[in-house]
Amino acid sequence: MPYRYETHMHTCFSSACGVSTGAEHARFYKDTGYTGIIITDHFYGGNCAVDRSLPWPEFVDRFCAGYEDALCEGQKIGLDVFFAWEQNYEGDEYLIYGPDKAWLLSHPDVIHWSRARQLEEIHKAGGAVIQAHPFRNRDYIKHILLAPKYCDGIEVANTGNFAYNDVCALRYAREYGFFTTAGSDNHNSAKAEPARLMGVETDERIRDIKHFARLIREKRGIAPIVPAGRFDADLSAAPSLEVFWIDEADPQRYIPTRRDWLRDGPARHAV
Repeated sequence: MPYRYETHMHTCFSSACGVSTGAEHARFYKDTGYTGIIITDHFYGGNCAVDRSLPWPEFVDRFCAGYEDALCEGQKIGLDVFFAWEQNYEGDEYLIYGPDKAWLLSHPDVIHWSRARQLEEIHKAGGAVIQAHPFRNRDYIKHILLAPKYCDGIEVANTGNFAYNDVCALRYAREYGFFTTAGSDNHNSAKAEPARLMGVETDERIRDIKHFARLIREKRGIAPIVPAGRFDADLSAAPSLEVFWIDEADPQRYIPTRRDWLRDGPARHAV
């Protein structure tokens, strides 16, 4: 029997856009039948609720408050709770799985890392990096940036996306053979609909967050949970998306993919 995990969620303690507490999330997912949840609050570069002017140890303490609230409740009710975070660069965001609070406390320079340095250091720590909702288009996102050089896989479906965003992500993943996850991006469990939840199923129960990261790196034992029909959306009215490869080593940085990801068939581009 597979184990179910939420891979992407935010609490009101640590994400400025969060509504539910960690404990509220934990009770909801326990009632919904999930084995565990991974708290991925918005980190320093994103929509973080914690004052960035605080001394680093205090910043980290407050940043971890949502996870710790969920963990305390999870231990009471029998739900596995793990720590991760979501880092933002230029609208392209990454789910960081593996390092813990102690690691963050000892790495205050993490807030200055490039995408390449982030991947290198997270790998050194036994972790993994997933690009979150890579085709999401919103008013606050200036460019859709694909970053295959800087992640171990992509989030192929996200409840907070338009369905056509996920159709693009699925085509991208299939064409380039990327490892995939899915997540609900849940901010408010009081309004979450169980039928729309995403996440992953695993063949084995996750022991800790490094175990989860190792499965991602080894590309095994994880299958996205995606509601039926998610990838069957009517694309006729969906907007075309201008999409770029991001390459930090290239003087251009943004390299057009020259592709209509909604309507073009498979094509080969340098990554």
